[in-house]
Amino acid sequence: MGKIAFVFPGQGSQTVGMGKELAEHYEAASSLFKKADEKLNFPLSQLIFEGPKEELTLTYNTQPALLTTSMALLEHFKQYGVKADYVAGHSLGEYSALVASGVLTFEDAVYAVRKRGEYMQEAVPAGEGAMAAVLGLDRKILAEVTEAVTKEGHSVQLANLNCPGQIVISGTAKGIEYACERAKEAGAKRAIPLDVSGPFHSELMKPAADKFSECLEAISMEDAKIPVIANVSADTVEQKETIQKLLIEQLYSSVLWEDSVNKMVELGVDTFVEIGPGKVLAGLVKKINRNVRIFSVYDEETSKSAAAAIKEGN
Repeated sequence: MGKIAFVFPGQGSQTVGMGKELAEHYEAASSLFKKADEKLNFPLSQLIFEGPKEELTLTYNTQPALLTTSMALLEHFKQYGVKADYVAGHSLGEYSALVASGVLTFEDAVYAVRKRGEYMQEAVPAGEGAMAAVLGLDRKILAEVTEAVTKEGHSVQLANLNCPGQIVISGTAKGIEYACERAKEAGAKRAIPLDVSGPFHSELMKPAADKFSECLEAISMEDAKIPVIANVSADTVEQKETIQKLLIEQLYSSVLWEDSVNKMVELGVDTFVEIGPGKVLAGLVKKINRNVRIFSVYDEETSKSAAAAIKEGN
């Protein structure tokens, strides 16, 4: 019998109103939104349910908002009895995976990602950093391009290795501009600037990582009850000390999503369940491996249908 992985989305999947229906109908979901408000001493749930979108899109709001919504969806989905053999999350989504695997409590995680967002926002003044998606270029060639631009004094790195032919780069605004031009010269189909508030997963996030490490020191972690596939290594981690170290590195390292999915497939996973708003990860998983089943759980209806299909399949 094939194994099941729960995967959790990161920034970019947020929408105003996400999780609202669940919170209105289910105590388990609504209590999580309340817990988030209390822990952050801020009406996060109101911002999630009603907006405005501009406020929700600020990274220090987006991060706790997505984590809370994903956890509310997980709580609801659990009642159908589907269990994960592995968990993983894309960037911020890794924190949802860590709550799901028992490494972090929900309250500690929501506090941590709020701080993570604040430090990421502070690390680079607005407008100085940027990110772009490069389509249709081999990762090796793109790595050569970014290394050359960095050597010339404009820092830029591979940030998210999402799926074959889709890589996000991150760095200084000038670095991104030059790297995009050269990527196209090297054969990239397109290079699309992303609407983000900072150069995430680049060397420019090192100051944020230093501050964030102090925040994580103060939070107690447990060993994982379900193996987690880490963004930084694309390998399983279970020991809390290793997880803590990788979470700090994750701020300025590449998110190896394509490699992480391949690793799970290698470990016997044939069913992926994306738990959280949107269907971004489902789309990426399909591009990485055509032979696996993928479900997106983002409301009550999709929870029910995914659970039924998974049980029939087994």
